[in-house]
Amino acid sequence: MTDFVKPSAAEVAAAGGRTIPDLVGPDLRVLFSGINPSLYSAATGHHFARPGNRFWPTLHGAGFTDRLLHPSEQHLLPALGLGITNVVARATARADELAPRELVAGGDLLADLVRREQPRFLAVLGVTAYRTAFARPKAKIGRQPDPVGGVPVWVLPNPSGLNAHFQLPDLIREFGALREAAFY
Repeated sequence: MTDFVKPSAAEVAAAGGRTIPDLVGPDLRVLFSGINPSLYSAATGHHFARPGNRFWPTLHGAGFTDRLLHPSEQHLLPALGLGITNVVARATARADELAPRELVAGGDLLADLVRREQPRFLAVLGVTAYRTAFARPKAKIGRQPDPVGGVPVWVLPNPSGLNAHFQLPDLIREFGALREAAFY
């Protein structure tokens, strides 16, 4: 694990509107797209860094990583064929602070990124954000019938600890289905 300094409450509060660079590389099997960074993630510069976010335990539990990674180890993911981005780049305290027009504009930018990077799959973490960003109001969790940027899409539950509809075993099962498709 690389050095990780827990941000102060003031640093987290000041992180509104910041961005985190995309984590991409050649030959990605899966490009995971969160909705947008949390303030905690923006304060640390690491994707899915907020305590209580279940992204990293889910990645490990679904077999994408051979051990539980800390958010500060995100740099290891491209070598595993995994990348991370967001539908909307700006950090907020909660995803529901985003306006629908931001999600639509972010969806256009995400489609451009996917066209350039050509991962095997795009995984959008949050069905509600996906529905809005890509004008798919009836979308459900799982593989989608329509590609984005020419790439197949898999919609997964948002791993935020605020998403009480899906517990860790449910997340692992859904992410595991994507892993089966992406790596076999």
